Amino acid sequence: MMFPTQEINILIVEDELLIAKNLSVKLEKLGYKIAGIVSSGADAIQRAGEIKPDLILMDIVIKGEIDGIETATIINQKLDIPIIYTTAYADDETLQRAENSGSYGYLLKPFKERELHATIKIALSKHQEAVKMQTLIALAAAKSNNRSRFISMAYHDLNTPLTTIQLSAEMLEDSELCKTPETPNKNVARIKKAVSNMSGLLEDILMLSKAEAGKLSLNLDSLNVTDFCCSILEELQPIVTDKHILNFRAQTKPLYANLDVKLLHHLLTNLLSNAIKYSPNGGNVSLELSCENQQIIFCVRDEGIGMTAEYEGKLFQQFERGPNVGNIKGSGLGLCIVKHIVDLHGGTISVESAIDKGTTFIVALPFLGH
Repeated sequence: MMFPTQEINILIVEDELLIAKNLSVKLEKLGYKIAGIVSSGADAIQRAGEIKPDLILMDIVIKGEIDGIETATIINQKLDIPIIYTTAYADDETLQRAENSGSYGYLLKPFKERELHATIKIALSKHQEAVKMQTLIALAAAKSNNRSRFISMAYHDLNTPLTTIQLSAEMLEDSELCKTPETPNKNVARIKKAVSNMSGLLEDILMLSKAEAGKLSLNLDSLNVTDFCCSILEELQPIVTDKHILNFRAQTKPLYANLDVKLLHHLLTNLLSNAIKYSPNGGNVSLELSCENQQIIFCVRDEGIGMTAEYEGKLFQQFERGPNVGNIKGSGLGLCIVKHIVDLHGGTISVESAIDKGTTFIVALPFLGH
């Protein structure tokens, strides 16, 4: 979606007046409106509440007792305004703090007009899609006879703009702007990762909607389950850190079964990515494959944060997340979808877990071999 620049009001938070004026001139040249210029965190919080700008350009090092990242965190708690950080340097620790505060971008000084313009447009697009996503999640949680139809419409409405953001990020990545220095490439990578996360959430919501409406059906195919598990573990390698050890255990003879390939892929990917994600300190993550009592048994183990017995009872409910997940991001939809997939196959799923000891999911699906 295109945003008319003349309708966008921007608040500048910068303690160097000359830099602020120069930035203001560049923005006005690009057609944006300047809602105000402030030099401290306290003033930024006050002005943001008063004028509610469409976007804030926040210098990380500013006057006062709190820096730009702390200021942005406070603003985000009160107002839904996209914030882009600006700074003269970009060390990894600062980038991590900025990312954790929920920023919509990162710009290095001195500012180049094309990079400034592109980053603002992407930030505004991301924010608009985030607002729509929140509405969609609320809709998914609500009880409505027309929920399935509405979610399907919203899915298609959101998917096209997400593709546009992804393509814009790739164009920015390929442009001369990102050749030097290295840091802007990290910024583009974060944009692409955010789009990927949002697309995944959209797929989850659509699948859950179909399942609850009884429109999620099985398409069974004969499958070499052993090879299939190996391919999924290879797909997950990019999210495995140096602290994790990914293991696969299976009998020597290949196992075959009639299963829905797409749904099984979703099931195993969800359980394994959760095992990695909820093991922030690393450790062993294993997928064990076996056959027992005419059933294929998938066992996913980790050595992560675990869960309480109380939470285990809510595990497969929508939007439920454990009280000990901290800052680990998630929608609370994945395991609910996994349960639907298991039920469709006529299988069972169980869990064994303990706080700080890890979690084991055991999925048993009917076995129909050659």
